[in-house]
Amino acid sequence: MLFNKLPDDIFLPLSGQNRQVYQAVLLELSDLFFDEDLIDPFIAKDLVRSTIENAVVRLGVRRWEAESDEDSEPPRSSADYTNRIYRRLVLCGWLEEEQRIYRTYVLLTPSISYLLRSLVAIARHEKRSYGGAVLNVLSSLEAAINDPIGRGITLSEASETAAEFSAHLTDMLLGLREMKISLAASTNAQDIVRSFFDRFVEHMLVSDYKTLKTRNNPFRYRRKILAMLRDLQFDLLKIEQLSQHYQLQYELDYESAEAMVHQHINRIIRIFESVDQRLGAIDDFRYQLEKRVADTVRYMDKTTPGMAARLSRIITAVAKKPAASVPKLTSLESIGFISPASVRSPIRRRVESKPRIITQATIDPRVLELRQLFKEYKSRREVRVDRIEAYLERHFDGRRTLRATDFSIDSVEDYICFSYVRHLPSLGKKARKTMEKYRIQFDDSYVQVADVVECRGFEIHRD
Repeated sequence: MLFNKLPDDIFLPLSGQNRQVYQAVLLELSDLFFDEDLIDPFIAKDLVRSTIENAVVRLGVRRWEAESDEDSEPPRSSADYTNRIYRRLVLCGWLEEEQRIYRTYVLLTPSISYLLRSLVAIARHEKRSYGGAVLNVLSSLEAAINDPIGRGITLSEASETAAEFSAHLTDMLLGLREMKISLAASTNAQDIVRSFFDRFVEHMLVSDYKTLKTRNNPFRYRRKILAMLRDLQFDLLKIEQLSQHYQLQYELDYESAEAMVHQHINRIIRIFESVDQRLGAIDDFRYQLEKRVADTVRYMDKTTPGMAARLSRIITAVAKKPAASVPKLTSLESIGFISPASVRSPIRRRVESKPRIITQATIDPRVLELRQLFKEYKSRREVRVDRIEAYLERHFDGRRTLRATDFSIDSVEDYICFSYVRHLPSLGKKARKTMEKYRIQFDDSYVQVADVVECRGFEIHRD
């Protein structure tokens, strides 16, 4: 997995006592190696060393913890600092040198480049946009559906975007849980408020979270996305075209390409069908965090010195009075309490479930009749190869060739058979013998069949 792609000592600079220095240097080098205007990935050694020296000077640190006998002496200048850092990065595999005649160039291997980009993305984690992710999925789906032959690969991009969006929702929920635990463990009111705004509002909260409760909710396109995907599932012609496009792009056989198309469609449907439940869970965690901070702010002015002693004296004085003289509370809106648990949301008592007799319900005969009618209707709409073959034999009746307009559609069974006559390969192995008997050729015209179906014109030949 990782051990045959990354050097064994790759993480040593980031695990030692000087890890803060190496972190700043790697962030500076990432801007150099990942520059959009960079054409040649081979960078001169002098430029890399000057970049490291600039990071050292900007960091302003002159503390060097000895990690080996060779580094027992502290660096005497920024150049010495740069030499040690550069040598360590080369030895551990972060940087690789290449000699070209009289000049030395530095490069990043593909695995190290991917690792550094991932670490920089974690260090510079930015707020995400729900609306952007949803619109990316929508635009990719529209491109794939409108032009499945030329741009069908955008369906795969929509699937990847949806998967990244789903992973972001999971990360956000776990981040809220971790923050809730840390806030619950803190006893300093100032730290609770500061942590809430620094970690939640600035780093964790999505940039357009407030739009989720407005008319411009980015998820207003969710139903459109699901409707487009469900229509696509039953559009056999476009499924066939997408499968052929996947077959060319990924160099697969037709069956594997068709399976990949259905896999991508089902993945997007699953993600967007579960969005409401996942956002509900995120909203519950958000409410708990905001309530915790609101309670902290409300009681910040009450945590004055001597408050505990005064409360103790008040409780003792109230306990000495007879119960009839203590007024009963009818509302908690104007009276607050300081206690480990919130009085506004008390813990419910467990109610013991009483045993009950389970009786077998009697099914209404009308329900049974409806079930039987539904079974018969479902049986009529069932796709069966023997019915399709009998439908074809009935229309050929000794002929060798049939056009699309020669078919008749007199019942639901005829409609199902005619729909699958044009797409016998989609039935798989069970229709292989039937496919060997007939050969179908499509043309670019559209015809009306029995005043029921409008489809592409075709001719079917009996071999």
